[in-house]
Amino acid sequence: MFTSVLMIEKALTSADVEFVTTLHGEEDVSFHVLLQPRGDQADRLLRAIDDVAMGEFDEAGRESEVPEGDEAKGPAEKALAVSLAALHQAGSEAVGRLIEDHPLSALKALVDEVRADEVIVLTDPHYVEEFFHRDWASRARHQVGVPVLKLFSHSKA
Repeated sequence: MFTSVLMIEKALTSADVEFVTTLHGEEDVSFHVLLQPRGDQADRLLRAIDDVAMGEFDEAGRESEVPEGDEAKGPAEKALAVSLAALHQAGSEAVGRLIEDHPLSALKALVDEVRADEVIVLTDPHYVEEFFHRDWASRARHQVGVPVLKLFSHSKA
């Protein structure tokens, strides 16, 4: 069985599930899902800049309304549960957990623990971080020791 660590930041959409579950054709894939709740106010500015870069001006103005830190944990747990259920419904094995601190440390530890074959980072575009190679996928490529595939979410969750 092929083992993928799937790093996400929100609930998977049906299009996302179809995409990741069909990447390896007919081969059985086991997913280990990591989801990090929203960060803190320092991340809010980067998210707003990304919204503006994508022409989503209304979204940029609503960034302050999105739960962060401890307030984001409940919605993150729900997003993880929805994502795991969708992967199960698609016929895949899947387990998951929230990332409490240091996402790349948690990613590296999990890759080593489950002897993952690959990492899939599935997020919305983060233009500022990507430009400076500070996004999860760019940083993970230098740390995890397995191939890292970066995919963009198909639609809003």
